[in-house]
Amino acid sequence: SSTSRGLGDVYKRQIQKELVLNAVTKMHRHVTADEVYDYIKKDYPSIGKGTVYRNLSILADENKIRKVEIPNGADCFDFTLKKHYHIKCIICDKVFDVDMDEIKEMDSFIRDKHGIKFLDYDILFKGICKDCQNREKE
Repeated sequence: SSTSRGLGDVYKRQIQKELVLNAVTKMHRHVTADEVYDYIKKDYPSIGKGTVYRNLSILADENKIRKVEIPNGADCFDFTLKKHYHIKCIICDKVFDVDMDEIKEMDSFIRDKHGIKFLDYDILFKGICKDCQNREKE
């Protein structure tokens, strides 16, 4: 019947969403959608790229993962939900957490001359990671 097929679809979508969430958590770093797709595809070769992308977006909207927008690069997905800052290696493009407390009063420093209502912000620092520094020394 169409009802049982509908429930099967809901169940399948829930499983796919859990697969994506588990992948982001298990990879335990800032991952791109393509990296999540490649990770899941090893064990579930029939999963579609669109399914992974869609579920990453849904999970970010549900605040189960954090979407980190990277200028001139692929968005990353982060398993750490609390507000924090990131640093991107300018050589290998990997993204890391910055170990510092959130600047709580940041919003009060922002002045707008264009009538824009501020909603949120991401701060991305640039640097060179340890691995790339070590490669430069060699």
